[in-house]
Amino acid sequence: MRSTLTLSATLLGALAAPVAASPALAQSGTGPVVKTVQTSAGPVAVSRFADGLERPWGIDFLPDGRALVTEKPGRLRIVARDGSLSAPLDGTPKVRVQGQGGMMDVAVDPQFAQNRTIYLAYAEAGDDGLSGTALGRGTLTDRGIENFQVIFRQSPKVDGGHHYGTRIVFSGDGHIFLTLGERNKMSPAQDRNATLGKVVRLNRDGSPPRDNPFAGEGKVAAAVWSYGHRNIAAAAIDPRTGSLWIAEMGPAGGDELNRPEAGKNYGWPLVSWGNHYDGRDIPDPPTRKEFTDAVMHWTPVISPSGMAFYQGGLFPNWQGSALIGGLSARALVRVAIDGASAKEAERIPLDARIRDVAQGPDGALYVITDASDGAVLRLAPAK
Repeated sequence: MRSTLTLSATLLGALAAPVAASPALAQSGTGPVVKTVQTSAGPVAVSRFADGLERPWGIDFLPDGRALVTEKPGRLRIVARDGSLSAPLDGTPKVRVQGQGGMMDVAVDPQFAQNRTIYLAYAEAGDDGLSGTALGRGTLTDRGIENFQVIFRQSPKVDGGHHYGTRIVFSGDGHIFLTLGERNKMSPAQDRNATLGKVVRLNRDGSPPRDNPFAGEGKVAAAVWSYGHRNIAAAAIDPRTGSLWIAEMGPAGGDELNRPEAGKNYGWPLVSWGNHYDGRDIPDPPTRKEFTDAVMHWTPVISPSGMAFYQGGLFPNWQGSALIGGLSARALVRVAIDGASAKEAERIPLDARIRDVAQGPDGALYVITDASDGAVLRLAPAK
């Protein structure tokens, strides 16, 4: 692993001093511009902010401007403001690296300045080769993570390595939304006594809030917020309305953008805008009125992963839009949100599988690429 920002040979040759001694580069942290793309906001410079990451999965910013980035094989690193990487942090949980599972999302507690708490979602091994998503939290210190404890476990653990989800989102009322895939088992998405194919809503300690829609149906169902989902790897709160939005991967076609509401059933696997991979038809959502339809859907698919609502000043025309990472789309997909309605506005081509997206404290967009030589890319207006 390289522990610092990699620069092109051309840029290195143009510098008379080492990178660390260059105040302009250290302060800007932009790294070399790898391409400029034309967008509705004008030309956007795409810089390689940090690299040397193996299958990065989640990114979130600390109050001081540094970022936390997970790597699927089980690591958590800090990306400094100049793009340099820390060594893997101590104190992370043991993860099950299998198929689509491993170390997944990271989220910084909104009260981090007071409690220094961070949350991690990851694939956790069970007995007999089974696994499931787990959510835990710990205290970030100069030595790594201390006092890490699991606060929620997906139930039941199952075999296979597909459809873990998973995103961590903090609501404005102090709760956590955790998105959970149905582990490619399909039918459990309709069973409220399993947390496969669900959005769960939790207190910060992992317990279910008393006002959850199925609080009286038993310990497992008490955590469920919405159900009938397939594989949710993108989620964010619209800061203007406080509503949760998610994007989930469909089968052969039919990726969905949903605004999950309490107690609603979104239909998987009984309805879908896509079909089974073997060509078998799945009824469209409007044929079953008891299910809540998607706000919008994509065929061909974009394979959504990661989402952020833009609020910064660098791209005024994008304020209020949802920016969604596209794995198969190899782009950022900008969706214009108007209350409860949504429409794709444009795609920002990045020629890479985009796993997650976050707005930095400088107003730039930071995306991570899903690759064995993964990177953090920075998007800002071209000068």
